[in-house]
Amino acid sequence: MHKTFTGGCLCGNIRFEAINPLHPHTCSCDICQKHTGALTAMWFEFTKENVKWTGEGGVPSTFRSSAYSSRSFCSRCGSSVGAIDDEPTLALLAGGFDEGCVPELPPVYHSFDDMAPAWWRSLFFKNRG
Repeated sequence: MHKTFTGGCLCGNIRFEAINPLHPHTCSCDICQKHTGALTAMWFEFTKENVKWTGEGGVPSTFRSSAYSSRSFCSRCGSSVGAIDDEPTLALLAGGFDEGCVPELPPVYHSFDDMAPAWWRSLFFKNRG
């Protein structure tokens, strides 16, 4: 896919352009829950060379969240932006994309559904086979 996806934080200090998305997915791990304030986060992964930081804030601030990843956020408005892994992977939160809903990128899997509350699993995963 050669479409350019754009997005950024709430105040516009952090902006990005990204191409060639990989592995759109959702996650309910406790780190994603705390990072986003939501029970489930939706991510679009990219290789680092396919993401360009274009806002005046440059690269977002980071907080080391695990042995292999840091969570990124805007230091001005506090918006969660994504996760920057030690591997050459960068995951951007779907809510930060300008396009809102990206119909050509439906999630292909869900991580840590066992960490979502039982009532959430019954609603969110009731149609899984």
